[in-house]
Amino acid sequence: MAKSSKAWLHRHVSDLYVRQARAAGYRSRAAYKLLEIDRKDGLLKPGMRVLDLGAAPGGWSQVAAARTGPKGRVVAIDLLEIAPMSGVRVLRGDVRELQTRAALKEALGGTADLVLSDLAPNLSGIPGVDQARGAELAELALELAGETLKPTGAFLVKVFQGEAFAEVLGRIKQEFQAVSVRKPGASRGESRETYLLARGLKPR
Repeated sequence: MAKSSKAWLHRHVSDLYVRQARAAGYRSRAAYKLLEIDRKDGLLKPGMRVLDLGAAPGGWSQVAAARTGPKGRVVAIDLLEIAPMSGVRVLRGDVRELQTRAALKEALGGTADLVLSDLAPNLSGIPGVDQARGAELAELALELAGETLKPTGAFLVKVFQGEAFAEVLGRIKQEFQAVSVRKPGASRGESRETYLLARGLKPR
């Protein structure tokens, strides 16, 4: 095993949030990022419709399903297979395809109260390339939010700090009335990832 892989594995195994996620039954440590943002901003409420983009393995969907309750509706979609989970409608497909978009809209059964996107590219290790790919995915999530979100809804999307960050932030500000930056404690300190929380979809 390469030295860098050993270092990552050691960090992962000793990670506080990884251990907490296992103990709590969450599928990933990412659940704590959404939990922290939800505590601060009150995103999730009983009965909500929630769309979770890039949902695999399902940590965010688990949190959303628990918070929205039996009267809520959570739709999770990813290119990767997601094992079934209670209270979540799971889809597999590419949201760039019209057929997949039609399927997720049908599964939602109406406009979403909240669109979540933890979409991330397969990292190449080349910062400029990875940031550009991340920006492309954030734009894709923004497009989907525009198609599925109710005017009073909220949009939470992962973005990466770097040259493309200002451009993505500007695009989201064009579409929403209020945009805030969130860097939850569960995000690893060395990671360039951050989250933008947007509310109030502007009329088109």
